[in-house]
Amino acid sequence: MDALLEVNGLNLSFGGLQVLNGLDLTVGKGAIASLIGPNGAGKTSVFNCLTGFYRPSGGSIRLAGRRINGLAPYRITKLGMARTFQNLRLFRELSAAENVMAGRHCRTGAGALDAILGTPRHRREERAIRAAAERWLAFVGIPEASEQMAGTLPYGHQRRVEWARALATEPTLLLLDEPGAGLNSAEKGELVGLVRRVRDELGISVLLIEHDMGLVMQVSEHITVLDYGRKIAEGDAMAVQSNPRVIEAYLGREEDAL
Repeated sequence: MDALLEVNGLNLSFGGLQVLNGLDLTVGKGAIASLIGPNGAGKTSVFNCLTGFYRPSGGSIRLAGRRINGLAPYRITKLGMARTFQNLRLFRELSAAENVMAGRHCRTGAGALDAILGTPRHRREERAIRAAAERWLAFVGIPEASEQMAGTLPYGHQRRVEWARALATEPTLLLLDEPGAGLNSAEKGELVGLVRRVRDELGISVLLIEHDMGLVMQVSEHITVLDYGRKIAEGDAMAVQSNPRVIEAYLGREEDAL
């Protein structure tokens, strides 16, 4: 499978603390992949490096062959990488549709002057953005939430609004940080179906961080395992589950339990 995301020798440190150490990671075009590891392994730090929130201290990150190290988050988004967050980051006082529209603006051409003057171009784009927001909310299964304030929605629906906002940027790669957090069993089952639809119907590659191993094993085609900022294993679900280093990272050595 052709690579969409290529990470080579990624390093990240804060002062004297080495958070990521020589990480290599590849996500293929059309893949559903997961990044897992114990708490503090460095998973969210990887996402923050990929999306421009952190500046790596070494290594390279390429999206569709283009090096994106050091680019601002908005530029990385325009190049085709979108993300959700472990802790919801919605505009709680705006409607669900307005939250999604905020994501869509990275694909518009009208400028500030168009908005101030209310030009025909601006009005056309605003109508198109609104229509796109409605479509994405329908895609994630909550069309009825369009005009409701995001902060008043049930938690599971707020998660879906964040998905819709990320999808509205037209990504080629979608990063999901703990998408199953706070969801019940039924909602997690729907999440698995939604991840597959994003890939199968939209052709978007997916990389997710998740602590629910049942969900990871169910949806992932390729899994990378981190521990203390290093990659300790990768492969399909069966290979990762049976890897002694993975078992040790999650459960500890036998002598540690004595």
